This record gives sequence, C-alpha cells and structure tokens, in this order.
Amino acid sequence: MTGTIEYFYTHVSPWAYMGHALFIDLAARHGMTVEFRPVNLGGVFDASGGMPLAKRHPVRQSYRLIELQRWRDKRNLPLTIHPRHFPADPTLADCCALAILKAGGPVADFSDRLFRHLWAQEGDLNDRASLEAIATSLGADGARMLADAESAEIKAAYAANQARAIELGVIGSPCYVLQGEPFWGQDRLDLLSDALESRREAYKPV
Repeated sequence: MTGTIEYFYTHVSPWAYMGHALFIDLAARHGMTVEFRPVNLGGVFDASGGMPLAKRHPVRQSYRLIELQRWRDKRNLPLTIHPRHFPADPTLADCCALAILKAGGPVADFSDRLFRHLWAQEGDLNDRASLEAIATSLGADGARMLADAESAEIKAAYAANQARAIELGVIGSPCYVLQGEPFWGQDRLDLLSDALESRREAYKPV
C-alpha cells in the first residue's frame, strides 16, 4: 500500500512519545507518507466529550499512572512518570514542529527529541533556548524556527489541524488516520499495521 497517514499528536502526550518511533518505522516500511499534524487537544476534547487530565476522576488518573508504567516497560523507553515540567502548555513546542515542517526540516526527529526532552529528561517544552538548541543540533535554523512558530501562518496551520482532527473524529493523542479511519492510541499500532498489510477498505461507523 502507498498513500498517506495523517498523524495527530501533541508533545505533552506520553502516549504519543511511546508510539512515535514505532509509528515512523511502520509508515516507512509500508512506503506511506506521514502528514504531521501537531494538534491542540482542547478543542478536540470539547468536540468529542473528552476530559483534560486534571478534570478526570481520581480513579481514572490513578489508572493512567499504572498504564504509563506498563507501557514504559513494554516499549522499553525511558519515561519519568511525574516529570518536573508537566503539565505544560504544548502550544510553543507544537508550533515549533510545524515551523520545522514548513521549512522542510526533520520534523520526525525533532518531535522525537521533544518527547524525550519532556518525558525522559524532565526538560521544559516552553524553554526557548532548549527548543532552539534541539533544532540546531538537527541541522535546522533554531532561531528562525522560534520566530516562525509565533507567526500568523503557523498559528493558522495549528488551528487548521485542530479543525481537521475534529472533522475526522480524532479523540486524543496520538491518533493515526488512514483513508479516513482513525486509530486512536499507540496501543492501536498493531491494528494499523494489519490494515496496511491487508490493504482492506477503511472501516466506517455503522
């Protein structure tokens, strides 16, 4: 199969972090183009009935912590359960990824580094010096990235990603959309792989 997978994610999502490298590899193995769509989940939750973490029932918050430990071990990734700079506003980091994308830079590697910066190294996604240094280390123009991230064009692209997510029925991060069919969560990567290998038609709501 050849085609496109729309990849909706935000850098404050530990689940997106745990699935990121596996997804990028999966898409490459199947010759798929990835459309990177960093997204603000606020409007997505509002449209789909989801709840931001701080507003979820304590039982659900506790279960999330158990799942993080399970999947950290399953994926064999370094992950701090309570990073020092979480929760955080993801807007700047997400828009930096969009700026890297606009410039034709290594957005997959940049997002990987941002995930690790927050979830493995307890870094601050709103520290401009860190964001610039990460971009520069990947051969991108970090200063230009930061300037572009706050431009009207990038802000419009970020808003458009949210609107697109709502249109496609995305309900959280990460979500991989193949031929209009959403696969929500890094624990659905096996199902996405099955769909790519079988070349079946997309499932639709019935």
